[in-house]
Amino acid sequence: MPPNLRVAARYRAATRATEIRREGIPVVVIGAGPYGLATAAWLNASGVRLRIFGEPMQGWDTHMPEGMFLKSVPAASSISAPEPGYGFADFRAAQGREPVGDLYPIPVDEFIDYGRWFQERRVPEVERSMVRHVQAVDGGFSITLDSGEEFLAAAVVVSTGLAPFAHEPPELRGLAATGRTSHTCEHRNLTGFAGQQVAVLGAGQSALESAALLHEAGASPTVVARAPSVLFGDPPQADLPSARPRSTRLHKPGSPLGPGWSLLAVSRGAAAYRHLPTPVRFRLLHTVLGPSGAWWLRERVAGRFPVLCGRTVRSAEPEDGAVLLELTDPGGGSERLRADHLLMATGYRVDVDRLELLEPTLRQAVRTVGGAPRLSAGFESSVPGLYFTGLAAAPSFGPFLRFVCGTDFAARQLAASVAARNR
Repeated sequence: MPPNLRVAARYRAATRATEIRREGIPVVVIGAGPYGLATAAWLNASGVRLRIFGEPMQGWDTHMPEGMFLKSVPAASSISAPEPGYGFADFRAAQGREPVGDLYPIPVDEFIDYGRWFQERRVPEVERSMVRHVQAVDGGFSITLDSGEEFLAAAVVVSTGLAPFAHEPPELRGLAATGRTSHTCEHRNLTGFAGQQVAVLGAGQSALESAALLHEAGASPTVVARAPSVLFGDPPQADLPSARPRSTRLHKPGSPLGPGWSLLAVSRGAAAYRHLPTPVRFRLLHTVLGPSGAWWLRERVAGRFPVLCGRTVRSAEPEDGAVLLELTDPGGGSERLRADHLLMATGYRVDVDRLELLEPTLRQAVRTVGGAPRLSAGFESSVPGLYFTGLAAAPSFGPFLRFVCGTDFAARQLAASVAARNR
């Protein structure tokens, strides 16, 4: 039996032997972003006693660049609540703003304000302390906060967002100590790169939008992409999906993720997605809604700065206070690119072992596939009472869980599972 399975088996045996009394012991939600807030709202409605920790919308406020816009449309950007009145449109109405449709890109600062508005009205009990340590104990969990407080939890929901899973390609790890490379999630403001040559690695929304923001801030970006070309979405034909021509709607039905049968399938089929063979799940996770820029980004990229497509990074070395990249070109040859800084827009890869707030033995007890937790239909891991939501659940339930619109499915399923377990 593999070591991680032996650890999990020992943990389950200990859980059955020393089950704690759950009466009066809270469920803990770690994280107060869209998925954590939605989960807390649904748990409250289920009558579950809970404590939720984190600074509301901190991940968005800290790890998303100023000037960014959401890729999702307003109708698909609402945090789920068990009752009406807390959607993005309700927020705008409460602020005295006019309604908006699919042609309105949401500024990140407006979405952060919406998330905090949601929290204040629907999840006011958020505690601003940070969870530093989670340990399995007596069939439950011991929680330690940064304040030093320790207490028991009957169950734990991990909703820590994107930042813990920022992906750094192995060939670039040697550059970290030079300070000449960073991930896009490390920057709230890109104006500090003004006057610098910046290589941006990637072909998705993050890469293209970061390059546009760098260019607009006075930097000189160069996008380096493995893809043969960069892609952009098509602009919506109308502000409302129902206003699209009927023939177009039949050919490309609408979904929260955009028009198209594949997007409709992953939006409505999240519950069935986890039953697909593992290779299929991981392939769809990376190919459905693969790397591309939003329709409104095209004019801020095309012709504004160099975009080198079909390139892979062969090596990267520091040189005289800069970074020297050796690239493989489409013909199999090589070329060099010198930059003052290398900005990695290389996405995120879920890896439970990177969640250092979970005690090492607890991390080892979680059964994983490709580093991601293997989850039940109720978002519970192989460790009883330990749940994962948001990006960490996407390998189990599909790309729908990478977007705010996935909060409704996730929060409903997870809250029902926790409530049933507590009963």
